[in-house]
Amino acid sequence: MTQAARTVRRPSASFKVRRRSLSPKRQDELNEWMKRWGIDVDGPPLVWSELFGRDGDVVLDIGFGHGESTIEMAVNQPDIDVIAVEVHTPGIATLLAAVVHESVDCIRVVHGDLLPFLDRVPPESLAGIRVYFPDPWPKPRQAHRRLLGPDVIAALTDRLRPGGELHMATDKPDYAQTIEIACDAEPRLSGGVISRPDWRPLTRFEQRGLDENRVATDLIYTRTS
Repeated sequence: MTQAARTVRRPSASFKVRRRSLSPKRQDELNEWMKRWGIDVDGPPLVWSELFGRDGDVVLDIGFGHGESTIEMAVNQPDIDVIAVEVHTPGIATLLAAVVHESVDCIRVVHGDLLPFLDRVPPESLAGIRVYFPDPWPKPRQAHRRLLGPDVIAALTDRLRPGGELHMATDKPDYAQTIEIACDAEPRLSGGVISRPDWRPLTRFEQRGLDENRVATDLIYTRTS
């Protein structure tokens, strides 16, 4: 029997608010695009077949930045439906502009905080979850604000179907260690650190890190039970 998926709320946000406005033209475009491809943060549980108009694998893409990896993977894997979540408006506009340009119809976008949106994601309904380069919160006093703690790992695992994969990447070694500890402590997950997969696209954020001699750590865990 499928168990209910847990709710997570925190006193502090796991992301920094970055305020940068769009031009009036781009804002009008974004408003129209969100009518077509947007999903509200709050509301009843979603039914993927109704949202995408087909039955298939659904992946949750968390914190996609400017969407380079999201759009490239969607173009290369058109049979996989993607729920992409981001808080920063310019990145959402950039991703949706690419959706229009590439004529991709397998992406839906959530503009807002992941944690309340998770309440709309049914338990054991996702084939995969991607969290590439979440906000590192590098100062020790900020570490509690990092997204991928035990509470969120457990909530994400609730929403993975058995056999589904949780793929994370960070170029902060101490964050990678924190993620590994949290995932290893989750009894339904099995996996660990892997070599960087060729199929994960290189984003501008990762390239900036490489230019500063920071190398990414990839971790993949599979829900086994």
